[in-house]
Order: sequence, then C-alpha cells, then structure tokens
Amino acid sequence: MQFFDTHAHLGLICDSPVEQLVVVQEAQRASVNRIISVCNSLYDFNTVYENLRSAVNVYYAVGVSPSEVQNPGKDWLQCIEQKVKLPQVIAIGETGLDYFRKYGDKKSQIELFIAQLDLASKLDLPVIIHNRGAGQELLEILKDRLPPKGGVLHCYSENAEYARRALKLNLYFSFAGNVTYRNARNLHETVQLLPLNRIVIESEAPFMVPAEFRNKRNVPKYLPFTAQYIASLLKRDNETVATALWDNACKLFGLPKD
Repeated sequence: MQFFDTHAHLGLICDSPVEQLVVVQEAQRASVNRIISVCNSLYDFNTVYENLRSAVNVYYAVGVSPSEVQNPGKDWLQCIEQKVKLPQVIAIGETGLDYFRKYGDKKSQIELFIAQLDLASKLDLPVIIHNRGAGQELLEILKDRLPPKGGVLHCYSENAEYARRALKLNLYFSFAGNVTYRNARNLHETVQLLPLNRIVIESEAPFMVPAEFRNKRNVPKYLPFTAQYIASLLKRDNETVATALWDNACKLFGLPKD
C-alpha cells in the first residue's frame, strides 16, 4: 500500500531544511510516497520550495490563503502565475473563505478567492479550497467559478447534507486526522455517504493529528492511520481503500499512478 498526503504544511512543522527533509523521509518509510506542500503565503512557499528542492516526492500548491487577505504581497497574483511554472507545482491554493477567524472583511476575502479561482481556470489547474464558517457562500461561488480541473474541499468539516450538494460539482473531499475522533459524527456520516472515488486524505500537519497520536505534533507519517480509519467506516479492506485514495489523488492533481 502507498499513501498520498494531499495537504501538509511542511514549513509549519519545523523551520530547519534538514528537519523538513527528515519529515519527508520518515513519511516515505511509512509508505507516504507523495506529499503536497501547502503554504498560506507566497513568502512561506518560497522558503519551503528552496528547502526541499531535492525531495522528488514533494509537490506544491501555490496561493494566498484567506488568513493573508490583508497583506497578500506585492503583485501577488502575478507572483502566483510565475511560481506555477516551477517544477512540481501542481495546484493553486490553499485559497478559500474563513469567516470563523474574521480575517479582514468578507468582501476582500471573496475577491481574493475569486481571483485565484479564475487564475486556476486560466492555467488549467485544480484548486485546494479552505472553508471555515463560510460554507454556503463558498458553494455559491464555486457553482459559477470552479475551474474545469475542479478542486478539493480540504480538511472537510461540513456535514453530510452539505457534501450531498457539493457532490454536484467537480469536487473531491479531503479528510484529515480529525475524522478519527469519536465525536466527529458529521465526518463519519459524510465518509459513508460519499462515493469512494471522490475521497482523498491529508495530514494537515502539523494540525489535526489522528486520535492514536493525540498530544503529539502531527506529521505526514501518521497518514496511514487516517486511511485505515476511513476503511473501517466503509467496512472495506485497507488495501482496497488505500488504492482508491491514491488513485483519486493522482487523478485530481494530474499525476501518474505509478
């Protein structure tokens, strides 16, 4: 079995280039053979990209998250377009809406989000989508602006009914370690509702550590435990589910399965 971590904040796990490379190597020993490094800002992207140039199994998303809406950086949209030309950059993101933390104002967040959706359409790339406390508005925007290559609702946190509506769009649903929590019934119901071919997984490291590792810093090597828990929810064998999750991620991000 092999696993694809579709969302890890490698730059937040540790600052040292050597330590970041160790995190990637430890993940690979745990059969996490592909990782997408996701950054909140263009500055963070530049740092991690330079640190991990030698890691051939690390891919990148580039974008500006809603947390940076008040200071996205000079010529940020043109910068994203330039960064996409770099090797191993395969998605726009993370981008989206976050009304829980109240970053800036809603209008500015929406403008930031739509600009990146439109850029993803122009560049023919999928998007990695952040949603917290903004589900209905986000879905309405995606109905009109989701790029042809689709995207993923990362660290899914809505309920099964929301997923039923989102299934009408070209979206995948990514589950992190919080799906393993006993009280996460909304996530358990959602996993059981969704077709297996629309599910991917992520570490969301250093956050959302699986229940088995509570009180530890989350790292990508723990990802197989999330896959195993999803298999148990679906009452299917681990290998079948792991293969499907790998294939789904490869399809979403336009990578070969082998």
